[in-house]
Formats: sequence, C-alpha cells, structure tokens
Amino acid sequence: MKPNFVIILIAALIPMIMGFIWYNPKVFGKAWMKAADINEEKMKGANMGVIFGVSLLLSFFLAFSMQFVVIHQWHLNSILLNEEGFNDPNSELGKYVAAFMEKYGHNFRTFKHGALHGTLAGITIALPILGTNALFERKGFKYIAVNVGYWIVTMALMGGFICACS
Repeated sequence: MKPNFVIILIAALIPMIMGFIWYNPKVFGKAWMKAADINEEKMKGANMGVIFGVSLLLSFFLAFSMQFVVIHQWHLNSILLNEEGFNDPNSELGKYVAAFMEKYGHNFRTFKHGALHGTLAGITIALPILGTNALFERKGFKYIAVNVGYWIVTMALMGGFICACS
C-alpha cells in the first residue's frame, strides 16, 4: 500500500471547513470565545494567513496519520515491511501480499467504518490531550466540550473520508 496524497490533502481540508462551521458565532463560536477568554479585540491582532497556513499543514499531518488508524490493511505492511522480498512482487512474500490484498484489500473500507475509528481516535487521543492541557490552563468544562467535540466530529469525518476513498 502507498499513501494517496490527493485523498490526504482533501482530508486535510476537513478541519478547516469544520472549523468555519463549528466556531461560527451562530454555532459554538460565542461559547468558545467566552470559555477561552477571547474577545473580538484579541482576534484582530492575529496574522490569519499564518494561522490558516500552519493549521492546514498540521491538518495534513493529522490526515496522513489517520490513514494508519482507519485502514486496517496498513497493518499488514507494518508486520511484513522488514521481511526479505516484501518489495519484490516476484518473491514468495510479494506474491503472498498481492494475493492477500486482492482477497481482503477492500474489507472494512467504508465511510461508516472509518468514521467509527475516527470517533474513537477523537475520544482516546484528542480528549486526553486537550483535556489535560485545559485542566492545567484552568479552563472549564465548556472549553473542553467545545474543542473536543470539534475534534471528535472532525476526526470522524476525516476517518470516514480517508477510509472510503483511499
């Protein structure tokens, strides 16, 4: 298997699109600003080009790593990668991998399955990281709920898209 960088790049746009929706003042934006102790004045001094550019780069990193979370077939590579003949399609191992992928390469490759794993990653990865940071920053439950909710939904959508389209 090889990464599909077009799909990864498209998936990297999901956090940006979700952010525009989730943090819109008509959705959770006002609650987030209050919980984060941010106001319109603080927002004006930011270099939005840099913020969006770095956010897109970080979203690309997340999308790249999500393929290994949501696509089970990557695990075959991780198990056999250092075995002799892995990269030789004419070797015994190369033929085994090709036959295995031919037979099982599309198992669990649906949006629903990827969204499940994306949701689980959001709960088991994003929640502990953001929750720990928020506790030490002395942020309240609303701050954690808004931000973690965003990442759980976003990672579910990313996982579903990557799993179904890669």
